Amino acid sequence: MSFPGAIFETELAVRPDDLDLFQHVHSTRYLDYVLAARFDQMKRCYGMSMEEFMTQGLGWVVRRSFIEYKRPLKMGECMVVRTRIDDFFKDGVKVWFEILRLPDRKQSCLGWCDYTLVSLATGRAITLPAEVTAKYSIHAES
Repeated sequence: MSFPGAIFETELAVRPDDLDLFQHVHSTRYLDYVLAARFDQMKRCYGMSMEEFMTQGLGWVVRRSFIEYKRPLKMGECMVVRTRIDDFFKDGVKVWFEILRLPDRKQSCLGWCDYTLVSLATGRAITLPAEVTAKYSIHAES
């Protein structure tokens, strides 16, 4: 069952070191864009930054991910990375994402990542604290 989480957006730009031999963004960079957007949105939209997690001895790791590429991004282009919490697990969350090319907002890719919350001391998964679930339970507008 999916959770109807609110969608948040972060604007980013393609950098020269993001390009592959074919002069478009390398496939691995798209997940970097999602990670950069999540860091921004954790602080700005959810009110609990990655630094706050780290201060509590916690961190997020990717358990698995899926990405479907629609059209490439190229040098000089900007994008908006849209994400939402799609589901909660005992020890993590599923984050849906899409990356839209600007200014036309054509979809470049879409997918999801399952993130697991871990103890930085042990590297092992931990149960989501109630505080995290409460802050991340921002519902979509009806």
